[in-house]
Amino acid sequence: MAKRTRIYTRTGDDGTTGLYSGARVRKNDPRIEAYGTVDELSSAIGAARATLFRHPERGEATSGDHIDAWLAWVQDILLNLGAELATPSDSKRSAPAVTNEDVMALERAIDESEESLEPLDTFIHPGGSLPGAMLHLARTICRRAERRLQTLRERDEVDSNALRYLNRLSDALFVWARAMNAALGEPERRWRKESTPPSATAP
Repeated sequence: MAKRTRIYTRTGDDGTTGLYSGARVRKNDPRIEAYGTVDELSSAIGAARATLFRHPERGEATSGDHIDAWLAWVQDILLNLGAELATPSDSKRSAPAVTNEDVMALERAIDESEESLEPLDTFIHPGGSLPGAMLHLARTICRRAERRLQTLRERDEVDSNALRYLNRLSDALFVWARAMNAALGEPERRWRKESTPPSATAP
């Protein structure tokens, strides 16, 4: 029987971690913050995908096949992006890169999804159905990932396609959240500027 490889290495016990190039940096280095947040984003998308086909409150299947296919592709691209971010620009090793074609594909997905949605005339609150709420949560993590990449870019080289992709992805997640809420018949709660608190209820 082949010997198992342990998942723990003990090499990070000193607060450092290894990059794809072999260099070691502190675990709170901006580069680690960047691809760590991209990993968090992919995890949130995975959680959202797990909710797409069933509405727990009703036990009903949903029509999430098309959105799930896009999200599966997004997770592949995010893994490429993580590898790209884990490889400093001065490294001789190459890593998969986010491309302009990836950005354009997201733009097409956004345009297609928006065609079936009611135009918005005000802000909406994240929520609605469970799939919609989870996609909104992923959207906010995506925005944070974009900020982490911008922080890294102020110190090191970051490909502009990576930033453009995350920018478009946050828009796509917003549109897909709306699409899932519409498919499930969940109304979107619109922002009310003059909102009042609910009435007190008896204990």
